[in-house]
Amino acid sequence: MKRAELAKRIDHTLLGPTADTEAVKRLCEEAIQFDVASACVNPCHVELVRESLKGSDVKVCAVVGFPHGMSTSETKAFEAQKAIAAGADELDMVINVGALKEGDYAFVSEDIHAVCVAAEKAPRPVSVKVILEMALLTEEEKVAGATLAKAAGADYVKTSTGFGPGGATVEDVALLRATVGEGIGVKAAGGIRDAETAMAMVEAGADRIGASRTGAILERIEA
Repeated sequence: MKRAELAKRIDHTLLGPTADTEAVKRLCEEAIQFDVASACVNPCHVELVRESLKGSDVKVCAVVGFPHGMSTSETKAFEAQKAIAAGADELDMVINVGALKEGDYAFVSEDIHAVCVAAEKAPRPVSVKVILEMALLTEEEKVAGATLAKAAGADYVKTSTGFGPGGATVEDVALLRATVGEGIGVKAAGGIRDAETAMAMVEAGADRIGASRTGAILERIEA
């Protein structure tokens, strides 16, 4: 895989609590320089990112219910609506992990669906990625979460927030791909810091890579 092709699979990410205006602007400059798939930020920075990326084909990605997923479904839907209005093209939402672990599948499904409905009502195509936080789940729960996300209308399932107890693994990416089939995307995120790891995730079935060290990843890939 060539550098440009891998770059278009990367969501260049800045989600830490100390992210300021200058850091977000740098993220956008790098996103344009590397020609990545998207710049992924917290909702408060969406408008700035939309303005900074103007004229490029880099998408604006906003997180929803981040990082724990424990806000109400109504709050997540409202947050999604506001992010879309500010310019988001993609939404990375966190599920309610506690509800999944206790087997309340109806709640988890409705929670995801609430954000998918907000995306469906957008004036332009908006995709939804559902973060499962795989390190907190058993294999059975991982399969259940991915199955629910697909059924609820998600466009991608995603391994991790990057703020949980563990990040993406090749095994989890392969499990997600096997569970959802080819109908929707798989995003690997959390702890992907070099080209070898990124390529292993792609080979396991990842369509997207969440990364903050995009330059370090791409510099090792043949142009």
